[in-house]
Amino acid sequence: MTSTDLSGSPVQSILSTVQLGFGTWSWGDRLFWGFGTDYSDSDLKAAFETALSFNLTFFDTAETYGQGKSESFLGEFVSTASQPVIVATKFAPLPWRITKKSLIHALKQSLTRLGLPQVDLYQIHMPLPPVSIRVWMEALCESVDMGLTREIGVSNFDLLQTRLAYETLARWGKHLASNQVEFNLLNRNAETSGILNYCKENQIRMIAYSPLAQGVLSGKYTPEHLPLGVRGRRYTAQYLANIQPLINLLKKIGANHNGKSPSQVSLNWVISKGALPIPGIKNSAQVEQNAGALGWSLTEDEIIALDEMSQHVSNHG
Repeated sequence: MTSTDLSGSPVQSILSTVQLGFGTWSWGDRLFWGFGTDYSDSDLKAAFETALSFNLTFFDTAETYGQGKSESFLGEFVSTASQPVIVATKFAPLPWRITKKSLIHALKQSLTRLGLPQVDLYQIHMPLPPVSIRVWMEALCESVDMGLTREIGVSNFDLLQTRLAYETLARWGKHLASNQVEFNLLNRNAETSGILNYCKENQIRMIAYSPLAQGVLSGKYTPEHLPLGVRGRRYTAQYLANIQPLINLLKKIGANHNGKSPSQVSLNWVISKGALPIPGIKNSAQVEQNAGALGWSLTEDEIIALDEMSQHVSNHG
């Protein structure tokens, strides 16, 4: 993926050829994901090593995940990795962080936890006030010039915010490498709002977090078997009952592709849209399952069928 940005500079992102990465929100997170109960640091290390065995080397983290534990775990694993790893992390623009220096300071703290001199991608986690997007983009440009990050990204930016970030960076001779948003068969806002098309048109990699809707699209949850904790309050028995036609279609399509699972079909659908899915992983089995989304493609008719069923269950959800 080589082109030019508004400044006329060539664009060649490190994410251009990455088809699948992994999110590490659950690494060290006890409150939402229950770290330390049904999975531990040894499970995370096994997941990391299994990912590398599949040559899947892109990992996304954030300073807020597990209150810094996610970055620390990832840094520990990267330090003994047998091959190069692509590391992305994020800056939380909290209300008391009001200067460009606060971003540089936070990035340096993340690098300390990661044990790295530089990350491959540094992202604004969300567009929170009071500091303007322009100011944060300027700070990100400085972080690139200082050699602290290779590329610049944003997260949870809507279409207008993405355009503002892109155009601001271009004036500084920098390119917006990515926008990370929630995108899956149960949440297609990034597609319907125009974010996905804008990203494609401007060589911005759209990274899809929660591509399996926090595990709901795996098919393992039913009205009788709800997700634990906070997810169980979001994905209620009624909600899960309403989406069963979509789960059944995922199973049917998977059967036509040598027994692919609903998770694998769901991830392949995200990839077919031109986005980069980063499902969360807590153990090596999940890595193996997610890796099965690669090496094959849904047919055009199957994509259309999933699009239509997605819209149907969303309208009746």
